[in-house]
Amino acid sequence: MAKDIFRSGFVSIVGRPNVGKSTLLNRILGEKVVITSDKPQTTRNRIQGIHNIANGQIVFIDTPGIHKAKSRLNKFMVDEALAAVQEVDVILFLVEAGADPAKECGMIDEVLGGVGSPVILVMNKIDLVPKEKLLAKISRYQECFPFRDIFPVSASTGDGVDDLVELVHGLLPEGPQYFPEDILTDVPERFVVAEIVREKIMRLTHDEVPYSVAVVVDSFKERENGVVAITATINVERDSQKGIVIGKRGAMLKRIGTEARQEIQRLLDAKVFLELFVRVSPEWSDNSRLLKEFGY
Repeated sequence: MAKDIFRSGFVSIVGRPNVGKSTLLNRILGEKVVITSDKPQTTRNRIQGIHNIANGQIVFIDTPGIHKAKSRLNKFMVDEALAAVQEVDVILFLVEAGADPAKECGMIDEVLGGVGSPVILVMNKIDLVPKEKLLAKISRYQECFPFRDIFPVSASTGDGVDDLVELVHGLLPEGPQYFPEDILTDVPERFVVAEIVREKIMRLTHDEVPYSVAVVVDSFKERENGVVAITATINVERDSQKGIVIGKRGAMLKRIGTEARQEIQRLLDAKVFLELFVRVSPEWSDNSRLLKEFGY
């Protein structure tokens, strides 16, 4: 019977910066596997999150926000996002429910023009928009692109998310189980640790700092007593940024380290010793060699 068919496939989550792509993925998975913040361009790499259900497996691909690229880092991020709409089974294109469709339609056509996969327009943050306004916006989006469906959700509250997942599952082909059931993401622990440290920096420091930060895990070792010892370097572009990250008498760096260590311990389910260093790497975000060295 059709209901017993095991469906699996890959689903890209794309859209502008800060529309809630990572929040949506974390909500679907029921666990935090992607860092989030209220600052745009938080996600820099494509990250896969694996969602298992009774008769299927959905591999969601979280992507950087699509924006006008100025530095090599920005270009890398946009290229990652654009590549994610190719050769996937379903595309979720996220917009904020409060956004003006007239401004979104041009980019939607530019990004999705020519793709062969079904596209679902996900209108996120519906908890912030009156329902009567949503209906008018949905009608406008229907005119600008042949979406398979238009789906209003709130990733922060979970409203509509389960129904969205059910719709996506029904669009997937019959296929294999790509990952073991106990795996939530394909990225290594070192990557997740670096992202957690970066998230704390984004949440705790001034606006100028987060976009100039790259975190590299230099050492990740489990000691005989079960303690995981981690050493990481926080790379910034200017001396002034280094001063902000370190803070007066090292107070900011200590706070970053404490909050990151607590979250890493929950992730690894082990006691963690975390040592952080700060280094000035001038113009790293526009340096091809350093971008590669930092994992971009």
